[in-house]
Amino acid sequence: MENKKTENGSTNRRKFLKLGLMSSVTAVTGASIISTFANEDETKPSGEKMRLLTPDGKIVEVDASNVNKYPEALITPEESRKGIPNRKFVMVIDLAKCKNARKCVEGCQKAHNLDYNEEFMKVQLIQDNPEASPYWLPKPCFHCDEPPCVTVCPTGATFKREDNIVLVDNDRCIGCKFCITSCPYSARQFNWGHKDKFDDKSQPYSPETSVPAAEGTVMKCDFCPDMLRQGKLPHCASSCPMGVIYFGDKNEDIVTNGEETVRFSKLIEDRGGYRHLEHLGTKPNVYYLPAVNRQFPLERGFNVDEDIIERYKDVPYVQELKKDGKI
Repeated sequence: MENKKTENGSTNRRKFLKLGLMSSVTAVTGASIISTFANEDETKPSGEKMRLLTPDGKIVEVDASNVNKYPEALITPEESRKGIPNRKFVMVIDLAKCKNARKCVEGCQKAHNLDYNEEFMKVQLIQDNPEASPYWLPKPCFHCDEPPCVTVCPTGATFKREDNIVLVDNDRCIGCKFCITSCPYSARQFNWGHKDKFDDKSQPYSPETSVPAAEGTVMKCDFCPDMLRQGKLPHCASSCPMGVIYFGDKNEDIVTNGEETVRFSKLIEDRGGYRHLEHLGTKPNVYYLPAVNRQFPLERGFNVDEDIIERYKDVPYVQELKKDGKI
């Protein structure tokens, strides 16, 4: 059955994510989760329970009053280029769960002030051959360990951080498009005339938020570093109602989709995880789990706008559906 979250379930999910992504409440410092507890003698129980993950992989439930909450800090341009210490972020996308609900796309668009036609996360329909069954494939930036975009950038606007994230600094970008041409995943787009859709332009620019965007520069998925510093999931992962997108830390070998927390290495081994176009040697930090035993009929993904369906017109399966008048 389709996973429809209740309002209470969504609230509990947010509470779990509120204090930390994976093994530590303080994603910035990397401190042990136990060290974030306040002195029980100095606080009164609030009655609100929070679930946390210990470094040895166990879920513990504590009173909210016993957890120190760290305020969001302003990040300098220098800090944004270094990344979050002691982290190696990784994403895992479970293709068996994806039904092209496009909530990941919409959540990303809202967070990054993008218009309808601007997508950092693209959902493709893939059919490996005419006889094979097609499947939906969400495609972000792959934040490669050997990113060709960084190599070709003449100004250092595109840079690779210590925590695996690849970002674009619009203050340095001259719009030469070398990075767009070099990316084998078509993960980048040029800002020909962006207009902020959701927020005003009063907020200061940061490479960690990609907001506000600058006309004449390059844009792409950024893994939402501002959310990671708060111990939260990227917007695409937290917006997905199907739990398709797992996110976590390779160093701690843990990923979560907000509903379950698992060992990254075991998930990849047990489910036959792979990386897109891995033979190119770019070493992506996005992994896919094959679309085996899919949870939803493929046809559910066609409940979208006509212009989006038009994107899939060259897929043999879609051509057959159109021929039979089914879409």
